[in-house]
Amino acid sequence: MAETTLTRADLTDAIYRQLGVSRQESAMFVERIVEEICASLERGEQVKISSFGTFTIREKKMRMGRNPKTGEEVPITPRRVISFRASNVLKDQINENLTGASNSQAAE
Repeated sequence: MAETTLTRADLTDAIYRQLGVSRQESAMFVERIVEEICASLERGEQVKISSFGTFTIREKKMRMGRNPKTGEEVPITPRRVISFRASNVLKDQINENLTGASNSQAAE
């Protein structure tokens, strides 16, 4: 598997190349989308991107944990965590590409 990471700069560049808008406008598009997703999650809203997946917020209650170094019990404060569930379309695309890649390697 490739060890590369898609960054905001990569997204900006892709928008710049695909839409033909300026790099500055492309960067503003990416930033605005990320800001809107973050703001919705902060409000506790679910973010659903068709054919991609759904981001949801889960509430975790206070619980007792253990310091692995000392073994001492410590309280873990309540918090909200983000979870992502990929859509079936995305899962199918990833698995289709995976099986297509392994079939072409087996043919070599």
